[in-house]
Amino acid sequence: MKCVYCGSEESKVIDSRASEELNAIKRRRECLGCGRRFNTYETIELTPIMVVKSNGNRERFSKEKIRTGILKACEKRPVSVADIDTLVANIEKEIYSSLEEEVSSKVIGEYVMEGLKKLDEVSYIRFASIYKKFKDISTFFDFVNEFESMLKDGDAVENIKKK
Repeated sequence: MKCVYCGSEESKVIDSRASEELNAIKRRRECLGCGRRFNTYETIELTPIMVVKSNGNRERFSKEKIRTGILKACEKRPVSVADIDTLVANIEKEIYSSLEEEVSSKVIGEYVMEGLKKLDEVSYIRFASIYKKFKDISTFFDFVNEFESMLKDGDAVENIKKK
């Protein structure tokens, strides 16, 4: 590891710790050339996953896009940022654990809807109104009525996935 101060390539590790928020190992190093100390982070290099959009285009998977969509759906709702970050992390984990190189945007949308349903019903409806691309207000009301009846049945998530 090159020293950021003098450029020497000789350093020793003084301390190593797991950095949970970054999924990395933080290493405290001391340069053997100048004696100054600096931090480095070691992370796992993941194979990029491509998202197949509904129009057939492909783009690199981005958890930030998922987070942005969830934040918009949860705006002005009693949902904590910690809960949103947990949902995003769970979706990312689900996608990477599938071991697939490509995932459809529809699958990602279903993961988000399933998670939002458990977090906040209003946020779920907001996200669904964009994700499902309702053609008119009657289609939207039909969806809300179905959702309400599924909640009464107690099997909402499984019924919603079938739609």
